[in-house]
Amino acid sequence: IRDVAPSRGLGDVYKRQMNIHILSLLGVATIAQVSTAMAQTAPKVNILFCVADDAGHMSAYGVPWINTPAFDTVARNGLLFNNMYTCNAKSAPSRAAMITGRNSWQLEEACNHWPNFPEKFKSYPEALADNGYYVGCTGKGWGPGYAVNSRGENRNLTGQVWNKRKLTPPTTGISDYDYAANFNDFLKSWDKSKPFCFWYGALEPHRGYEYESSKRFGKNINDIDSVPSYWPDNEVVRRDMLDYAVEVEHFDKHLGLILQSLEEIGELDNTVIIVTSDHNMPFPRCKGQEYYNSNHIPMAVMWKNGIRHPGRQVNEYISVIDLAPTILKIAGISEMQSGMQAITGRDFVDLLKDENTGIDRNYVMIGKERHDVGRPHDQGYPIRGLIRGDFLYLKNFKPERWPAGNPETGYMNVDGSPTKTEILKARHNPQTKYLWQLSFEKREAEELYNIKKDPNCMVNLIQKKEYACIKDRMEEEMTRRLLDQKDPRMYNKGDIFDKYSDTSEAHDFWHRIRNGERVSADWINISDFEKDFPQ
Repeated sequence: IRDVAPSRGLGDVYKRQMNIHILSLLGVATIAQVSTAMAQTAPKVNILFCVADDAGHMSAYGVPWINTPAFDTVARNGLLFNNMYTCNAKSAPSRAAMITGRNSWQLEEACNHWPNFPEKFKSYPEALADNGYYVGCTGKGWGPGYAVNSRGENRNLTGQVWNKRKLTPPTTGISDYDYAANFNDFLKSWDKSKPFCFWYGALEPHRGYEYESSKRFGKNINDIDSVPSYWPDNEVVRRDMLDYAVEVEHFDKHLGLILQSLEEIGELDNTVIIVTSDHNMPFPRCKGQEYYNSNHIPMAVMWKNGIRHPGRQVNEYISVIDLAPTILKIAGISEMQSGMQAITGRDFVDLLKDENTGIDRNYVMIGKERHDVGRPHDQGYPIRGLIRGDFLYLKNFKPERWPAGNPETGYMNVDGSPTKTEILKARHNPQTKYLWQLSFEKREAEELYNIKKDPNCMVNLIQKKEYACIKDRMEEEMTRRLLDQKDPRMYNKGDIFDKYSDTSEAHDFWHRIRNGERVSADWINISDFEKDFPQ
């Protein structure tokens, strides 16, 4: 009261303060209206999301035995990401994380492979469709699994499907979908008054491959500069790698044709193009595991009208859960407008704009539950992990289980392949048995690797005293983040993941074959089964 001028009463002061407050509110409202009007008149950005199925290599990263000129063009004219990871190295859970912006352990049944996708989780393509985007998809979208609404109708989680156009595949292992032609059909139906969002999901380089098809493409085993140290380095393995390369290049060929179509209609500059993979290559100790060469994936982003200083390499750590919030932000759709469940991922638009925001981008989280079946009661192999800086920390919650599936059911979480067969043979030789142990043997409860010095994760540092502080810090941080994310494993409720139904034809595989039933499991070979394995 003493600060009030003597010529004014309290009522006058109160009225003056109210007038100022009202004017401030009017100013805020005016700014909000102007901002909304500007957003409505600003040109909407098209979104092209391109995802390979099981690709871990592109030539932009200096891989000499793969040639991916389209991916390299995207990287050269945009950004190349050196530290992109999936949170879960299997198709269905990785893709679920991509489209929801949530880690797989936050997605109930969708944490597993071959699940029923919970209706409560809305995908970013569904959100874009609800907010004025024209949405479509060719090839593989989310899956494998089932996604229906409360009326039992199929949900197109990645958009209306465009798969009518077919081609004669160059190898017997490659799909007959003509991805580029299907995209052109989509464009022909597109009303340009709306922006579009399209999902190009190749089925390559998923197995199986036509063995030695790479010879017809002129690929020489001597082109391979290095074979991972957890596989035998022989002609069979090298040829398997080159057959994989042929399918990566098929994905890239159609990417190039799609980019050409956008350029021809004048939409290339106004389209943000994201090219990545769901996880790393379908080989032992890669796909289906949680190591560097399981979860580390390629990614390049091009957006001629949006990226500042193109041609950069980005070293910040990015997760697939960051894709959905980035796409929503580019589209001008808030999380509330999207109608999606709370998003854990963080958009990386600041990296596209080359802005320094101070966000901690030196870590990602990884983990898994059930992938392919083959254990008693369809049990999974639960893992949680944290990558921070140069180190990878893993906690294996059930180390008594076989990490790649049981021997007597063919190690079902590793696709059948010439490389897998070579490693299974290696078990019978004392000199090479260690190769089998690295991919298939039971593991310690905790693992710690320096992935900068040891990207193949060959030397587990967990027992070395000099790394105890790093291990303790990483375990504490991982646990804290998982608690914040309401991970059931952190609340002694992790067994729920094993109770969710597996919707594949191979469900309850372990018990059914023990009872003499013949059960289809075409992704593994008969020779993978080790029924005489000592239990």
